[in-house]
Amino acid sequence: MSATYETRGPVAVITLNNPPVNGLGLSTRKGITEGIERASNDPAVKAIVITGAGKAFSGGADIREFGSPLASASPDLLSVIAAVEGSDKPVVAAIHSVVMGGGLELALGCHYRVAAAGTQVALPEVKLGLLPGAGGTQRLPRVLGLETALNLIVTGDTAKSEQLAAQPGQKLFDKLVDGDVLDAAIAFASDVADRRPLPRVRDLKVSHPEPDAYLQFARNTVGAMSKNFPAPLQCVEAVAAAVNKPFDAGMKVEGEIFAALMQTPESRAQRHMFFAERAASKIPDVPADTPVRAIAKVGVIGAGTMGGGIAMNFLNAGIPVIILETKQEALDRGLATVRKNYEAQVKKGKLAQDKLDQRLALLTSTLAYDDLKDVDLVIEAVFEDINVKETVFKALDEVCKPGAILASNTSTLDVDKIAAFTKRPQDVVGMHFFSPANVMKLLEVVRGAKTAKDVLATVMALGKKIRKTCVVSGVCDGFIGNRMIEQYSRQAGFLLDEGASPQQVDKAIEKFGFAMGPFRMGDLAGNDIGWYIRKRRYIEQPDMRYSKTADLLCELGRFGQKTSAGWYDYVPGKRDANPSPVVAEMLEKHRAALGITPRRISDEEIVQRLVYALVNEGAKIVEEGIASKASDIDMVYLTGYGFPLHRGGPMCYADTQGLFNVVASMKKFAKNPADDAAFWQPAPLLAKLAAEGKTFS
Repeated sequence: MSATYETRGPVAVITLNNPPVNGLGLSTRKGITEGIERASNDPAVKAIVITGAGKAFSGGADIREFGSPLASASPDLLSVIAAVEGSDKPVVAAIHSVVMGGGLELALGCHYRVAAAGTQVALPEVKLGLLPGAGGTQRLPRVLGLETALNLIVTGDTAKSEQLAAQPGQKLFDKLVDGDVLDAAIAFASDVADRRPLPRVRDLKVSHPEPDAYLQFARNTVGAMSKNFPAPLQCVEAVAAAVNKPFDAGMKVEGEIFAALMQTPESRAQRHMFFAERAASKIPDVPADTPVRAIAKVGVIGAGTMGGGIAMNFLNAGIPVIILETKQEALDRGLATVRKNYEAQVKKGKLAQDKLDQRLALLTSTLAYDDLKDVDLVIEAVFEDINVKETVFKALDEVCKPGAILASNTSTLDVDKIAAFTKRPQDVVGMHFFSPANVMKLLEVVRGAKTAKDVLATVMALGKKIRKTCVVSGVCDGFIGNRMIEQYSRQAGFLLDEGASPQQVDKAIEKFGFAMGPFRMGDLAGNDIGWYIRKRRYIEQPDMRYSKTADLLCELGRFGQKTSAGWYDYVPGKRDANPSPVVAEMLEKHRAALGITPRRISDEEIVQRLVYALVNEGAKIVEEGIASKASDIDMVYLTGYGFPLHRGGPMCYADTQGLFNVVASMKKFAKNPADDAAFWQPAPLLAKLAAEGKTFS
């Protein structure tokens, strides 16, 4: 049983004991109801305390039961709360550390609540596309007032117990304590043991001077801020029921909305991401208890935009960094950029001046490889050329101590080839940060053929410490993200050949939900980077066909925002993308040279060709074992490439569309003479799953 029962004098203590956060799984739920019944039947017991063992009161539902029959098996959480609330003896919640989701709803079902200072309080269900489904939308407004409660429910944000205890008229906590919360709760329970009637949150009224006006304001505000997500607005409607309806009627509204939200594609996408993020950290053949190497100091080769951004991640985590450059002026420029980035955060109030000073104190610089002899990890962030990488890694192999991890930030090059430049390939790994490296969440961890398991475990643990979402990739050209984006970009080019404009393609995919379309993205990143990669492709993969439009653009010197001219025209110092007459003319001449009559292309076709190109290449990546699971691909695209969160990533989106339908569309695209028919042959894994009526997940 995941809940224990004991008596302390006249007080029964039920302790939730389901590590790590006392999730309310079936065994725990049974333990609570059985404990309540046992206390009720014991004449010596006058009051009951419910608390949590370890580092939480309760973090809510047990995520291990999500999607299984156990989650709704009897007694469900509603039944547990009803048993607690209906107890004939007072029930006191002894809250500490973490009380979230169903854990907070359980506490709200108790007659009294004693809390430890510093407790984190939240109803985060909205982040899964849901709302609290066990009375949270009905009870929290009754104890915190309409505005405070609605804000917590709609955002899913965490608040500290003392912050909430300071709210005027709050009835969430009956007592806030600095010492041992269980002892305090037992003493409190003894004091209130004989008080009757027992107070119930359900009997309180929601307080607000102008509730209807405030709810309308909330609808307008929340609706504008959450256009792709139905849950926040539905949270407002559920809370409105707490204001305007009797408790049981409000509970009925909450239940109906919860059930409807469970079926939405947006909630499925958000739940998929929740589990995908946790699954990404698990590597099938690397046990969770694999020993990790100590990382006390990090070296970064290259003080450019990427090198400086990478360094900031470690400085933010309190890890000393030494940056190496070959020329003093490049080093000075890079260090000045790091300082400028931090000063910008101070100006915005996001960073205290003393924190800036602490971080910069951890940063040193050098022009000599010998100064890297004591680093535990070194990451190169130099020009994307295999010959340059060879020079760097041979130098590192000479000076770095045994056991130091040698990492490359390469975005496309062969990590095994890079490892072979050293006498220690087991210590070499890819750490592909995304630009800007100090902001973007994704870290692609590239596992070479000889990368040691403890190196992989160390980098994954370190990634968590510097607050990155780490996804492991095998070695192939472009790894997961860039290998797939190449097919997406190729399709964007073919669409231009056939009659679409850059702005039509960008608008269609941005309306779908991407942060930025392929042509605006190219202008931001620099079109010359793609040009450099294509030149390599023309030699290494002569059969790979591309639209010539991107090369023609680069031949005009239109590299993007940095030259104030790319697919769009830019005013220096501004990022506004203005349609370019030069590009329109270039496309017209190009089509004429190919003998193509432009056709009208629908936004639906644009979205399908771009997204399904990702899906087909993603299926090949899973089949080849470059990614260990389809959800890893979704994490790469959600955290590194601006794929819309409410659609759950390319593989999740394909599942929601039905893989049979995806394959049918691909067969149609294969018949287009201006497209690449060979590419649109469904990947064997995709074809197999579609034929069997299965999904990637």
